[in-house]
Amino acid sequence: MGYKDVYDSWKADPEAFWMEAARAIDWDQTPSKALFDKGDNLYEWFADGKVNTCWNAVDRHVEGGRGDQVAIIYDSPITGTQSKITYAELRDRVASLAGALRAKGVEKGDRVIIYMPMVAEALEAMLACARLGAIHSVVFGGFAANELAVRIDDAKPKAIIAASCGLEPGRVVKYKPLLDGAIDLAEHKPELCVILQREQEVADLIDGRDVDWHGFQDGVAPADCVPVEGNHPAYILYTSGTTGAPKGVIRHTGGHLVALNWTMKNIYNVEPGDVFWAASDVGWVVGHSYICYGPLIHGNTTIVFEGKPVGTPDAGTFWRVISEHNVKSFFTAPTAFRAVKREDPKGEFVRKYDLSCLKQVYLAGERADPDTIVWAQEQLGVPVIDHWWQTETGFAIAANPVGIELLPVKLGSPSVPVPGYDIQVLDDAGHPVAAGELGAIAIKLPLPPGTLPNLWNAEERFKKSYLNTFPGYYETGDAGMMDEDGYVYIMARTDDVINVAGHRLSTGGMEEVLAGHPDVAECAVIGVTDQLKGQMPVGFLCLNAGCDKAHDEVVAEVVKLVREKIGPVAAFKLAVVVDRLPKTRSGKILRATMVKIADGEEFKMPATIDDPAILDEIKTALQTIGYAK
Repeated sequence: MGYKDVYDSWKADPEAFWMEAARAIDWDQTPSKALFDKGDNLYEWFADGKVNTCWNAVDRHVEGGRGDQVAIIYDSPITGTQSKITYAELRDRVASLAGALRAKGVEKGDRVIIYMPMVAEALEAMLACARLGAIHSVVFGGFAANELAVRIDDAKPKAIIAASCGLEPGRVVKYKPLLDGAIDLAEHKPELCVILQREQEVADLIDGRDVDWHGFQDGVAPADCVPVEGNHPAYILYTSGTTGAPKGVIRHTGGHLVALNWTMKNIYNVEPGDVFWAASDVGWVVGHSYICYGPLIHGNTTIVFEGKPVGTPDAGTFWRVISEHNVKSFFTAPTAFRAVKREDPKGEFVRKYDLSCLKQVYLAGERADPDTIVWAQEQLGVPVIDHWWQTETGFAIAANPVGIELLPVKLGSPSVPVPGYDIQVLDDAGHPVAAGELGAIAIKLPLPPGTLPNLWNAEERFKKSYLNTFPGYYETGDAGMMDEDGYVYIMARTDDVINVAGHRLSTGGMEEVLAGHPDVAECAVIGVTDQLKGQMPVGFLCLNAGCDKAHDEVVAEVVKLVREKIGPVAAFKLAVVVDRLPKTRSGKILRATMVKIADGEEFKMPATIDDPAILDEIKTALQTIGYAK
């Protein structure tokens, strides 16, 4: 069957399609049906089934005779170490950790925050929670204490599992002081902190609360898998909200298992036993879906890579890992390839390695510019597939379904809707627009299994954020179009979430931080196009009257403030002081116009602008920092 046949078979009978896909999963109790309509545009999949994620990702492969297959390869060019863990070893390690957590009172439904770098133990922690039916929330290891505290107060974890440090090229990032600071700031106090001590930084443990990862497992009985309902939350993953307050995306266990398992063959074209590598971080959705769960559920070997595309040690590190570990499908962000291309435009490093194992490359996390795709295709000689999805969906909305059929690639398009998604392009009134016309991209409800059914303890916010704008549809927040052949094009965000190196960050959240500086009267943050990172935030500051500080001093202070409050991940380094901001007569800041000026694009003078002369002042200010050429 080709793509069209598969998509049409889903559309003709979505429930039969997903019930068939569900047969690939081991159920403790088979669901009676696929879709449960809760009313009010809320849906759940496989809700009355009983199942365990860890069993499906680990134990069943051991039981099926594949215990000796490598499950996880840990490769750290930063520490110069590698290790391999078989499925049998992984089962024993995860069962032991789960047993130790259970002995400390962690049970089904309890939340556990995981705050770890790219080490194999991060996956073990996720799987140990899944084994017990505990709900994990992985927080990116680079987030500042304030951001971690917000998540502690929202998730209210019984326990936190952390490492003593993370490693960046040339520096050690101490996690424990950030964790202690976050717990001090948070109203909710976890009962237990499990600390993985790394040799690069041994942290001080607090008596009565902190335990050593290895020490607390001594003499504890391993835990068996606890079956949970199909609609039991597997995890909470916080994503930037436009208001700055993070949204807790939840993933129901049954649908998560079925959808991810289905994608491994149909989208990523791997068979059980093949090596699959997603060069992301466990703190992001790609890390959840395609470093931890997807590959392991499907019986693949997954790679945990602690390094960077360039500088650990050079622009050839991706190719070394692919060649050394026999990677068949590779997934990374366009920004990573841009960094490699910038260091090695002629592909000299590519030719140092035998890449005959590599069959396809996938890009996601931001729009893949055609230049980068063409460069990668020419250097690697394999299909380079752009695909589009979101934290909320957990897997691709639009992709080239290589495992079903390799469709013609159209540069600038992530290809076609994946079965499960009925993508529509709508005008402001919610009516479908013609092919080739720009509109808001929405998905007809219900969303497929594995996508978010709700937000953690925030149903009204879920409806407001995603369901209310276009009744009967999920609003993606992206604008774009579809062509005559049904290919999707994603053109821009419809809100003010910007994408820095594949990380979605809220400019609204950054503005809140800037506005908190005592000398800043008013501010705006926009995302400007950056060759390397996709977008970079730039701040505009209007200072209080009577402020006699040097502008450079204020800029340095706000940069430091964003780093403290949001973390280095925001990549906030540029701000300029201006006399005033361009606004509409109703007082709305014209951010979209400012972005166009910064990027040197043509723009139409907004009809409602208060004073057109301000735009020249903005342009001059941007030119001082190298933009608006």
